[in-house]
Amino acid sequence: MVKYFLGQSVLRSSWDQVFTAFWQRYPNPYSKHVLTEDIVHREVTPDQKLLSRRLLTKTNRMPRWAERLFPANVAHSVYILEDSIVDPQNQTMTTFTWNINHARLMVVEERCVYCVNSDNSGWTEIRREAWVSSSLFGVSRAVQEFGLARFKSNVTKTMKGFEYILAKLQGEAPSKTLVETAKEAKEKAKETALAATEKAKDLANKAATKQQQQQQCREVRRFA
Repeated sequence: MVKYFLGQSVLRSSWDQVFTAFWQRYPNPYSKHVLTEDIVHREVTPDQKLLSRRLLTKTNRMPRWAERLFPANVAHSVYILEDSIVDPQNQTMTTFTWNINHARLMVVEERCVYCVNSDNSGWTEIRREAWVSSSLFGVSRAVQEFGLARFKSNVTKTMKGFEYILAKLQGEAPSKTLVETAKEAKEKAKETALAATEKAKDLANKAATKQQQQQQCREVRRFA
């Protein structure tokens, strides 16, 4: 049995901008799992379509229960082939990706179609399909569930990385990464805690001063 994924996303940038960003999206703060990228073939067809093939290397951390099934010297990197067909006349780009190692453990195949959004010609729509399969006897279902969950997580990172690169290409300030946001939240929490501590100290000092003044007044009245 194969796990199937179907999803649609929208980038609020034109198809031309997305096409440009596609070839410049690595590195970005959301793609730290992408180690290398190399173009191994490129040609322009007689009907003016651009065909490309890239080889990507990504980290591939296995779940602990899966690591027990493979020798310790098995590479933790996964090699991925990406074929793309760009049709500038119709403003479509179609990509196909699949892993060429660790295929016994799991194969993830993805097909994406980038086209002009039907509701807004200045936006780009991405239709994404994926198939996750495993041939491991007895645990294939668990492997497929894990692979599908990881794929969904990587889709989120991919979209954030796209938005980051598009913002840079358009001269805008890229949105903060999760790490930066968390760091700012932590610093703000520290400042808030420090301010609260100082305020508490101030209130305590005022209360102590007031109590001391009241004590002095009582002593003065007692001896009057």
